[in-house]
Order: sequence, then C-alpha cells, then structure tokens
Amino acid sequence: MTGKSFGQSLTQISVEELAKRLVDSDPGLQLIDVREPQEVEIASIEGFVNLPLSQFGEWGEQVPNRFDANAETLVLCHHGVRSAQMCQWLISQGFTNVKNITGGISAYSILVDSEIPQY
Repeated sequence: MTGKSFGQSLTQISVEELAKRLVDSDPGLQLIDVREPQEVEIASIEGFVNLPLSQFGEWGEQVPNRFDANAETLVLCHHGVRSAQMCQWLISQGFTNVKNITGGISAYSILVDSEIPQY
C-alpha cells in the first residue's frame, strides 16, 4: 500500500455511532482494525479483524476474497490516519460502502468505553 492519496473524500463515522452499530450487531457489517498486533493487545474492540498495514503484503491480495465489496465496512486504527489510508485503498479496490472511524480507538476509549486502555 502506498502513502499516496487516492483523491476521494471519505465517509466518516463517529465512535458514538460505532458503539450504536455494535449494539445493533448487524451481521453484514464488516469491521477492520489496521493497527499493529501489539497495539491490539493493549486495546481492542470485539468483532474487528486485524489487518496491520505494515503486513499489507501478506494480506492485501486476500481482501477481495475475504470481504464483500458491497457490504458496509468500518475501518479502525489508533487515531484515524491509518484507517483513512485503508479506506482509500478499499475504495480503489471497488469497495462501495467504506467508512473511517473518526478518532480511532483512542476516541472510542475517551468517549464511549473508558475500560479500553489509552496508549
């Protein structure tokens, strides 16, 4: 994955909206966390699939087979930067309903669930 911008604006979702969506537990919702495994060990939200950006070469080609390009896909990282990169890449791969989680797990810990550790 390159660091370049793909030039499309991203749809954002707040951590509060994420919390509501997780309670609703929509079975068609796809949840991707692009943080490093050591970050996920510190703080995580149940239901997210971990695809570390640093390991893109290992999982990049599997994405079209592992995920539905038309399903709603929410992407998480620490603050929202890496997840935005992933969202742009997913869109470039033909994903049609991708949303970046604004503020990442840091904001989720502060605004939704203080039991999730800050780091």
